[in-house]
Amino acid sequence: MDKEIEAYFDDVKLKQPSLCERLSSKLCLRRGQLDDGASTSEKQPLFQGRNTLWCCGAAQPLISKHRSIHLGVQDTNSFISNRISTGKYHVWSFLPRFLFEQFRKYANIFFLLICCLQQIPGVSPTGKYTTLMPLLFILLLSALKELVEDIKRHQADSKVNNSTVSVLKDKVWTTVKWKDLRVGDFIKLTNGSLIPADTLLLSSSEPQSIAYIETANLDGETNLKIRKGISKTSHLLTASQLADFSARIECEGPNRLLYDFVGTIYIDSRGVPLGPNEMLLRGSKLKNTSWIFGVVVYTGEESKLRLNSVKTPLKRSHVEKLTNIQILLLFGTLLFLSMFTAVANLVWTRGRDGLWFIDSVSYSFTLQFLTYIILYNNLIPISLQVTLEFVKFVQAFYINWDQDMYYAEADCPAMVRTSNLNEELGQIKYIFSDKTGTLTRNVMEFKGCSIDGVIYRDDITEGEIIPLKELKKRAAKKVDKDTGKIKDFLELLAVCHTVVPEKNDGDYIYRASSPDEAALVKGAQSMGWQFTERTPDTITISTPNGVEKYELLNVIDFTSARKRMSVVVRDKSGTIKLMCKGADSVILERLATNQSLVPLLESQLQSFAHVGLRTLCLAVRVLKKDEYDSWNKKYHEASIAISKRDELVAAAAELLEVNLTLVGATAIEDKLQEGVPDCIASLAKADIKIWVLTGDKQETAINIGYSCCLLTTDMPLMIINARSHDDTKVQIKRAITEFGPSIQKSNNVALIIDGQTLTHVLQYAKENSCLMTDFLKIAISCKAVICCRVSPIQKAEIVALVKKFVGAITLAIGDGANDVGMIQAADVGIGINGLEGTQAVCAADYAIGQFRFLKKLLLVHGLWNYYRICKLVLYSFYKNICLYVIELWFQIYNGYSGQILFERWSIGFYNVIFTFFPPLALGLLDRYTDTELPMRYPTLYKISQDSTLFNVKVFWMWITNAILHSVVLYFFSMLMLETDSSHPTGGTNGFLYLGNCVFTYTVVTVCLKAGMESYTWTWMHFVAIFGSILSWFAFVGFYSELWPTVRLGAAEDMAGQSRQLASNPVFWLGLILIPGCALLRDFVWKIVRRTFFISIKEKVEIFHNDSTINRRLGTKSGSSNPRSTDVQESGAKAKNKNSDFYVTKLFTKVFAPAAIYQFKPSQHSMLEQSKSQHGFAFSQDENSKMKQSDLIRIMNSNVRKPLGM
Repeated sequence: MDKEIEAYFDDVKLKQPSLCERLSSKLCLRRGQLDDGASTSEKQPLFQGRNTLWCCGAAQPLISKHRSIHLGVQDTNSFISNRISTGKYHVWSFLPRFLFEQFRKYANIFFLLICCLQQIPGVSPTGKYTTLMPLLFILLLSALKELVEDIKRHQADSKVNNSTVSVLKDKVWTTVKWKDLRVGDFIKLTNGSLIPADTLLLSSSEPQSIAYIETANLDGETNLKIRKGISKTSHLLTASQLADFSARIECEGPNRLLYDFVGTIYIDSRGVPLGPNEMLLRGSKLKNTSWIFGVVVYTGEESKLRLNSVKTPLKRSHVEKLTNIQILLLFGTLLFLSMFTAVANLVWTRGRDGLWFIDSVSYSFTLQFLTYIILYNNLIPISLQVTLEFVKFVQAFYINWDQDMYYAEADCPAMVRTSNLNEELGQIKYIFSDKTGTLTRNVMEFKGCSIDGVIYRDDITEGEIIPLKELKKRAAKKVDKDTGKIKDFLELLAVCHTVVPEKNDGDYIYRASSPDEAALVKGAQSMGWQFTERTPDTITISTPNGVEKYELLNVIDFTSARKRMSVVVRDKSGTIKLMCKGADSVILERLATNQSLVPLLESQLQSFAHVGLRTLCLAVRVLKKDEYDSWNKKYHEASIAISKRDELVAAAAELLEVNLTLVGATAIEDKLQEGVPDCIASLAKADIKIWVLTGDKQETAINIGYSCCLLTTDMPLMIINARSHDDTKVQIKRAITEFGPSIQKSNNVALIIDGQTLTHVLQYAKENSCLMTDFLKIAISCKAVICCRVSPIQKAEIVALVKKFVGAITLAIGDGANDVGMIQAADVGIGINGLEGTQAVCAADYAIGQFRFLKKLLLVHGLWNYYRICKLVLYSFYKNICLYVIELWFQIYNGYSGQILFERWSIGFYNVIFTFFPPLALGLLDRYTDTELPMRYPTLYKISQDSTLFNVKVFWMWITNAILHSVVLYFFSMLMLETDSSHPTGGTNGFLYLGNCVFTYTVVTVCLKAGMESYTWTWMHFVAIFGSILSWFAFVGFYSELWPTVRLGAAEDMAGQSRQLASNPVFWLGLILIPGCALLRDFVWKIVRRTFFISIKEKVEIFHNDSTINRRLGTKSGSSNPRSTDVQESGAKAKNKNSDFYVTKLFTKVFAPAAIYQFKPSQHSMLEQSKSQHGFAFSQDENSKMKQSDLIRIMNSNVRKPLGM
C-alpha cells in the first residue's frame, strides 16, 4: 500500500511540486499520528468507500487528482454543475429501481411466478389472467404512489437549486440560480446568505478580508467562525477590480474532509498557500458581514457537504420485513399442500383407469402439481400490497392534515415524504437528535444575574428574587455604597468582551463570534449601559451617568482549557483594571480570600443550573501601574515566543488573574424550541432512549441536556474523553467496571462522549471489536447519551452502529445539512423545517415544524398506524386462508382432481368487492385509542414498541384461526346438505350450489370478524362491513339471472342459483348458525381475555374513565401522576368478585416507572468526578487563523465600510 501512495505522489510531483509536497507532508502527518495511536483531528470522520484507501490499519481519504481553476473563467466541461438531488428516482433510473424495490417483496415474486404458470395451456384451473391483471394493477398503483412522493422530493430540491446568487459577468453582478453556478465563478454574498457552493474567500466588507460564518448547519456549533481571505486579494473591493483580477488556483480534488483544505493560488506567478481558514463551505451562513467576494471551488455533489451525505436509501418497515418472511413460510406450506394433493391424486387415480371421466392418457404429475400451485396461490393475498399502499397513502394525509402538528409561525404543516414507514413510527426504541436548531432556537437571552448576593430575574419573583426592571432603576441612580456593585457588574458586561458594534438607523447591532457574549452585551444595554464604539485601542460605553471611554490595554483570549477571558483597561481616571469572566470552577478559585458571598453564590449558581441556565462568574482586580507594567513585559515576551507560545501566554495570564474580587454572576438561557422538555419527558416515559448527537462543545451540550430535561440534577454524568486508542480502551474498560452487575440494565446515568473518542471506537466497528461492543454495552446501560464534537459522518455511523448491533428500530431527527447522513441511516428520518435551509427535510421520510410535534407523531399516529397496519395485514391473510383452504377440503371429495368449488367470477371478486372494504375500515377508520389517552399515558406506546400486536406467534395464531374457521364453514355446510333436499321440489344441485352456500357463509364470517376486531364503530364501519355482505347477495342475485339473456360462458353454471338459495330455509338457517359457530370461539376468547387477562390498554382506559378515582385524587380525568393505591383500587373495580389479586398486581405496572438500577459509585468513580460539573455560557471558535484578541485590534466602528459594488 505504501508503494501505491508513493507512486501516486510521484505522479503528482511532475505536475505540481509545491502542492504535492504539502499534500505529502499532510498525509505523513496523519500516518505519524495514527502510528502513535492518536486521532487525526478532534472531529475527523471515518472515511469509507469513495475517495478512500486503507493506511496504517485505518481508513484514510485518498485525495483525488488535484484540480486547476483559472479565476473568472467558467469551465463547463471539466467540473459538474451545482445542481443537487435528494430524490430516490430519476427518469432513467425509475423503472429498474422501482422494479427492484417491488420485487424485494416476496409476494410480488410469487405472483409473478403464478402469472407465468397460468400461461401454460391446460394447467390453470382459474384462467390465464386472473393473477396477471391484479398484479399489473398493484404495480401501477405502487408506481403512482412512489412518483407522487418522489416528485415532492424533487420539488424541494428545485427550491434549493433555483435559489439565486450574484455572479460577476461582464463586470456586472448578475442574478444566477444556484444550479447554474460553475467552478471558477466570482460570486457576491451578503449578510445572512447561505453559501451556495464551496467557495474561496477573496475579500469582504470587514478589515483584512475577515468574514463571520455560522456553521450550525454543518457541525451544530452555535458560535460563529472567523474566515480570513489572503492579503493579496483583500484589495478587491469592487466589481471592476474583481473582473480585472487574474489568478490560478491549484488545489486537492473533492473529498469528505470538512475541516481540511490544501491549495495554492498563483498571482503573478507567485504562489500563496491556501487552507481551510480561507474556505466557505456550502451549507454555512454568512453572518455579521455586510458582503464578501469569493470564487467557486467545488460545486454540487462534489461539495464537502454533499460528499458527507449518503445515497438516498430504500427503506422498508420491520412489519413488512416480517411479513416477507411469513410469506416465504406460507409459500413453503403451499408447495407442501400442492405436493401432497398431487400425490393424493396420483394414488386416487391409480386402479381407476376404467372410469369414463378420468383422462389417464393425458395425466402428468408435474402439470397436476403446477395446477395445485395455481389453485392454492390465493393463500397469499394478492390484494394485500395494493391495500397496504392505498391505506398508507391515505394515512399520510391524516398526518399532513393534523392541526395539532401545524406550526403557524412558519406556516409549516407536518409532511409525509415516505408513507411506506407509517407503522415504523409506532416501534421506535432509540431517537438520535441534533441539538442546534432541533432542540434549541440558537437564540441566547439574558435571563438574570446575581449581584452582591441578590438575584435579579423576571421569570421568577418568589422569595427574595427581584425583577430585572428594579435592577435597571437601581443602575440609573448615582454611584454610592449601595449601587457600586451594580455599577461594577454592568461596567464589566459592557467592556469585557470582543463584540463589535455597528450603528444602523439609530440602533446598535452587535456582531460577535460568540452568541453568549452578544447576549451579555445586550443584557447590559437593556439595563442602560450601552456599548457604542470600538476602535483598535479604545472602548466607549454610554451609561445613565454619561459616556465612559476606556483604553484597551490587553485582551486575554478564551480557550477551552482556560474557561475564561479577560481584558485589561484604563478608565478616564487612570485606574487600571483587570476584568475577567468565566466558569465558576476557574473564577472562584482565583478570588482573594475572605469573600463572604462565595457560599451564597454557589447555591445561587446551582439554582440557575437547575433550570438549565448557562452561568458565568464575573470578577475584577484593580492593578497598580508598576504591577501592570511588570506583568505586561512578561506577557509581551510570551506572546512573541517562537516555541510553546500558547503555553507561555497562558502561564503569563495566570500571574495576573489572581486575587480577584467577585462582582457577580450571569444567567443566560439558550432558548429551547417550544415544548421540548415536555416532549422529551413523555418520550422517556414511553421507554424511548434519546441520544443527542451534536458538533457543539461539551459544556454547551451538557447545559442543553439539563434545559430540556434529558439530564437531571440527580443524574451522574459519565464523561469519556480519550485522546488515543489505548486511552479509549482504558476509559471504556473502567466504565464497564464502574457499572459492575448493572451493565446492560437501565441506570440513572448519562454518558457524555466526544467525537475524538468515537473515532477510535468506530474505527474498528467493521471488525466487531471488543472496544465497540463494550461501548455499546455502556451506552445502552445509560438513560441518556450525549455525543459532542461529532462530524456528520460520525452521526450516521453511530446510528448505523446501534441499528445493526443493538437491533432496535431507530429514528433520527435534525434540521441541518449536517444531519442528512444520520437521517438517511436511521430506520425513520425526520427533518425539521428550520431556518438553515431544507437539506434535512429533503432527505427525510417525514417533516415537521418543531421537535415537540414528535410527541404526537409517535405516541398517537405511530401507535394508530402500527395497530391499523398490523390488523390489516393479519386480516388480509385471515380472510384469504379462510376461503381458499376450503378448496383443500373440497379436494377430499373430488379425488384431488383440482376441481374448484367456487364459481370463477366469485373468486375473482372476493378480494376486489366482497371483502375489499372491511380491511380498509380496519386500516383507515379504526382507532386503537382516542387521541388524548396515549398523550397522557405514554406507557401505551410500549404496546406497539414491543411488537405485541404483530409477531410470528400472533401471525400463526391468526392463520390457525382461519384454518379452524374454514373447517367449520365447509364441513358444517356439508353436514347441513348431506341428507336434506336443497329446495322444495325435492331436487338436488351439484357442487356449485354447495360452493355458493359456503361462499356466502364465508363472506358473512370474515366481514363480521372484521367488526369483532374493530375498537371503534362508526356509520362507515357499518357501511363497510354490512355493505360488503349485501354486495355478495346483490351480485349472486344479478349474476345468476343473466343467463340466457347475456350468454357469458361462466354464467350458465350460475343460472337460477339465487332463486334456489332464497327458496331453501336450510340455507337461511345455516346463514345464522354456521357463521355463529365459526365465530363462537373468537367471541368467548374475547370475553375471557378481557375478564382474566386484562391488557395495559384496558387498564389505562378503566383508570382514565373512573370518575370515582378522579374525585379521590382531586384531579381531572386522566391525571398523568396517579397514586399507586388508587390505581390498584381501579384495578380491583375492573375485576369481578371472584377474580384474584393477579389483575390488581398487573394493573400497578401501567404507571410504575421503568426500573432504574441504582448503585454506589466507587471511591474514585468516573461518576463522582462528573457529578459536580455543569456548563457555562461561553463558546468561541478556537481554531481560527485569527484570534479574537487580534481581531478586535483591527476593528474600528467609526470607519465606514466599503460597499462592494
